[in-house]
Amino acid sequence: MEISRQDVLEQLRKVKGPDLSGNIVDLDLVSEIVIAGPAVFFSLTVPGERAEELEPLRAAAEKAALRAEGVKKATVVLTAAKKAGEPSRPVRPAPSRGQAAMVPPPMAARAAPHAAPAPAARSGVPGIDAIIAVASGKGGVGKSTTAVNLALGLQAMGLRVGVLDADIYGPSMPRLLHISGRPQSVTGRILKPMEGYGLKVMSMGFLVDEETPMIWRGPMVISALTQMLREVEWGALDVLVVDMPPGTGDAQLTMAQNVPLAGAIIVSTPQDLALIDARKGLAMFRKVDVPILGVIENMSYFVCPDCGGRHDIFGHGGARSEAGRIGVPFLGEVPLDMQIRETSDSGTPVVVTSPDSVHATVYKEIANRAWSRIAEERQMAGVPEIIFE
Repeated sequence: MEISRQDVLEQLRKVKGPDLSGNIVDLDLVSEIVIAGPAVFFSLTVPGERAEELEPLRAAAEKAALRAEGVKKATVVLTAAKKAGEPSRPVRPAPSRGQAAMVPPPMAARAAPHAAPAPAARSGVPGIDAIIAVASGKGGVGKSTTAVNLALGLQAMGLRVGVLDADIYGPSMPRLLHISGRPQSVTGRILKPMEGYGLKVMSMGFLVDEETPMIWRGPMVISALTQMLREVEWGALDVLVVDMPPGTGDAQLTMAQNVPLAGAIIVSTPQDLALIDARKGLAMFRKVDVPILGVIENMSYFVCPDCGGRHDIFGHGGARSEAGRIGVPFLGEVPLDMQIRETSDSGTPVVVTSPDSVHATVYKEIANRAWSRIAEERQMAGVPEIIFE
């Protein structure tokens, strides 16, 4: 049964606002309501200093949402009202007795400005042997296209591969892998991943319509990421490739701190501006003790299909030089090419549609180097190497 957003709002209108004045909907305290299968997600904007006091309001809103027809699960969080000149910030009140926390604990305990985040326990995901983060310091560098072709390159090596699209605000995997539909529920909260070209895939793009804007605040994003990782029946995988959101914000830091990453791969274009942001991504992973598997230079050069001449449109070799400067491996360079763009847009990645092409070979070589780097990191850490016969 499809949940009616209007029905949810009608139920929420029965919840009195703070100080019993009006209701939470008409007082404009309710954020955009996001519906994903039988679950609804939204936040309540309240004064930060009244967070603990208004925890019953959050609980009442959750119960009200559950009364809407078809709703089996409701996730409601409190977010702090923004004062002029201040950024919005999440509110994480302690859960009431017997109630599970609705969002993960604070990601970093800061003893002083610029202090490194305190390391968090990283519990593994059952059935998944290795998790690789594909990240970039900024958007627009071709990270998602690289991630999906890297995953297919790993699969071409005989590995069992999954892909987690962790970019909540701009999920790309449904389009890149030409997958549509909604994930099926296995039992309770556990979802069955979608599949495309032999990859197991989970993305917010399967749960929310492509044109629906995601205006969630930090706690809701983190909660959704946690659920997509840990409440999915991935089965036995040799490697899960995580297409990280661009940048180095809350979502990226949470994944880096709370997920047992086998390593991170940084994607950058050659020009200096992209490399500046790539350095930030590298620094973030290093601060939380995630091994850097290497750097990929995307859109590295362009070969003219008419004259055969090579053109360094965005410069060339910047990522290789940066990798050498900071002492991390350089995994390879991917050209700027029409075939890669066309196959990505059509949901037919070049590694599977033209497996013997020059471009597919580049991705496969990068995948091989990345997997070798995981073996090296495990050997250095004293973890037994897994050998596939």
